[in-house]
Amino acid sequence: MKNKKVIMRILAIDVGTGTQDIMIYDDEKELENSIKLVLPSPHLLISQKIREIENNIYFDGEIMGGGKIKKTLQEHMEKGYNVVMEETPAKTIRDKISQVEALGIEIASPEKEYKDYSKITLGDINITKLSKFLLGYDLEFDFDEIAIAVQDHGYNENMGDRDFRFEKFRQKLEKPIKPEEFAFKGNVPDYYTRMKAVERSIASEGIDIQPLLMDTKFASIAGMCYDEIASTLNSFIAIDIGNGHTTAASIENGKIQGIFEHHTSSLTHESLENYLKRLADGVITNEEVYNDHGHGAHVINPISKIEKIIVSGPKRELIEKTNLDWHHACPGGDVMMTGTVGLIKTLEAYNV
Repeated sequence: MKNKKVIMRILAIDVGTGTQDIMIYDDEKELENSIKLVLPSPHLLISQKIREIENNIYFDGEIMGGGKIKKTLQEHMEKGYNVVMEETPAKTIRDKISQVEALGIEIASPEKEYKDYSKITLGDINITKLSKFLLGYDLEFDFDEIAIAVQDHGYNENMGDRDFRFEKFRQKLEKPIKPEEFAFKGNVPDYYTRMKAVERSIASEGIDIQPLLMDTKFASIAGMCYDEIASTLNSFIAIDIGNGHTTAASIENGKIQGIFEHHTSSLTHESLENYLKRLADGVITNEEVYNDHGHGAHVINPISKIEKIIVSGPKRELIEKTNLDWHHACPGGDVMMTGTVGLIKTLEAYNV
């Protein structure tokens, strides 16, 4: 990759549950003229590949977002086929290897050969494959920076994923901070195993660029702040209503004042409206969200008022049934690129 100094080209990839949204941004052009792709999420592609194989399967590669992979593997084993995984990619299924083995999955042994097995390589990111696709359309694939968003619960053997994920949010949000400050560049903690796997994947492809890594939810919140309407507001709530999780941040003076995160399937439009109002008022509690089977809540300050609810995510229609004043985020004119815009703006902030 060429190391350009004058023109900044950024590859941004937001890996979600349903889609992976990709943008190649050139700061000489308008954001709207960036190359953009919306493709199926990697776990969906892997699951489809598993369904098409009538053979024993051997998995190598990296930790990635599991999604439907576990269920598809169980269906494959029910057909009588063996599934063997190397230890690192096996953590896609469960962080504890003993739990992976309990499902009937064999952990690969260096003493055994698996030459007759069909091979699948796991990983959230395959930049080489993406480059071949774009070069097939005679599009330039040369960039200076890479920014990737994945959802990473983090791992602590003494704490459940739901608890640990929100515990790290609380530690980060000791005072009001900008959404961009939830990113990492060269300093990803080891407990964020999925982000660390993305770093290793990029390095293994021979790409000498230190990527910026961010959780998908905070990439989306950062992107929403650059929406044309949101950028005119001082006090609002940004909420990403995803296929799996819903994450909301109360924002005033450009900084997050409080957050809550829940499972989308557990929310109704009535409960969502109540949570958002309590978030804005600064009275929402971690216990009420956690006991409702959500991840939790953490508030530093109330916000002066809800000028508007800025919303993104594939399940965003849930907000339309509330009595709140909402607006679908559309930074750069594209509702699908909220996360990638957040990544790009965060990376630009790092380079200032």
